Amino acid sequence: MSTLTVYDFEAQQINGNDIALSKFKGKVMLIVNTASQCGFTPQFGGLEVLHKTYGDKGLVVLGFPCNQFGAQDPGNDSDIAEFCQVNYGVSFSMMGKIDVNGPAAHPLYKWLSSKAPGLLGSKAIKWNFTKFLIGKNGQVIKRYAPIDKPADLAKDIEAALAA
Repeated sequence: MSTLTVYDFEAQQINGNDIALSKFKGKVMLIVNTASQCGFTPQFGGLEVLHKTYGDKGLVVLGFPCNQFGAQDPGNDSDIAEFCQVNYGVSFSMMGKIDVNGPAAHPLYKWLSSKAPGLLGSKAIKWNFTKFLIGKNGQVIKRYAPIDKPADLAKDIEAALAA
């Protein structure tokens, strides 16, 4: 019986190109569902700091825009890319807009939420900026709530990078 890892999935980059997540084998990944018009949107700045601080050490940050929570990311991929760059100087990888819950949920998010359920065992993603830390082995280490600031993940990221 084979066990899935994050490397078994593909996703579409915000520029429309498909990418196999196996490209990041051996790296630590932080996967976040994002939105441009959310109270947590300023977390883009904190995610960028993590990217700049730990990117050279092996951290890959992937942002997945999602419009499922309060319709807070209504733009198309190019609108979202421009917003992130202009307002937060985002240089980490932004992916194409996806659903994270429901029948049309991206297979990656179905896997992530089954591997790291949220509060009270809920598999559903509750809101924008839910974060998943993935170890070098491609398995989920931890799920973080939207209220968890990116800076608060630094110790866990450092431990994952050192593993």
